[in-house]
Amino acid sequence: MSAAMPLPMPIHPPQTCEPMQPGAARFYRDVLRLLNRHGIPFLVGGAYALNHYTGIGRQTKDLDLFIMRRDFDRVAAALAGEGYQAELTYPHWLGKAFDGTAFVDLIFSSGNGVSEVDDGWFDHAIDAVVLDTPVKLSPVEESIWSKAFIMERERYDGADIAHMIRACADTIDWRRLLQRFDPHWRVLLSHLTLFGFIYPAERHLVPAWLMEDLVERLRREIHAPPQDEGVCQGTLLSREQYLSDIHQQGFHDARVEPHGNMSPEDAASWTRAIPERDDEG
Repeated sequence: MSAAMPLPMPIHPPQTCEPMQPGAARFYRDVLRLLNRHGIPFLVGGAYALNHYTGIGRQTKDLDLFIMRRDFDRVAAALAGEGYQAELTYPHWLGKAFDGTAFVDLIFSSGNGVSEVDDGWFDHAIDAVVLDTPVKLSPVEESIWSKAFIMERERYDGADIAHMIRACADTIDWRRLLQRFDPHWRVLLSHLTLFGFIYPAERHLVPAWLMEDLVERLRREIHAPPQDEGVCQGTLLSREQYLSDIHQQGFHDARVEPHGNMSPEDAASWTRAIPERDDEG
């Protein structure tokens, strides 16, 4: 008789998420209750969703709320009615609400234009309580999808993805997750491959059929003629590290129409926002 698959080790009891800014929790709570009162659909993501799914707590510099792009003006008006300032910081993916130095991110896509918030986010959201307020959380599938493309020099969300897979493997809708990544299935394969490296005794948590499907796609692709000649998709992973490919090597930017969802103006604005820092070489 074959040995049973080992069960994952229990997740530690949830730790708390603490805002870094003094008084920010009150502001966050006000925004959550205000949007509930106005009946504006929103989902809580970021550190609070990660805490719910994995039990991992961390200090957070903001509150991430996911909304539909069409609802941004309603959100801004509701906030203004309570004396809070809101701005459409980057028209292709993000607005912000402020109370002094504390802020809330109002997210309707992703910085690379890929992970647009649509009805599916809300159809599969789950109920939770955040800051003593009933809310809905971003689904784990969309949380993985949106985090999977964050591979900057100063930030990489792969560990969050590995922790969510380990904690939620039995509830993840793997087929829906795969649909979210198409046509960027190689990004999903990279994270699932790393999961098996990080947790070698728990590789079975990722369905075998999914790995076989992705590996077969890879096999077919490596034997097929190259496609999308002259396109660099690295810009979908980092807004900074592949700019030389675009500006100096002559590659087309995969974020920008017709290859992606962003306009040239969106890409330029997002590039200008790269923080200035001393380059370590």
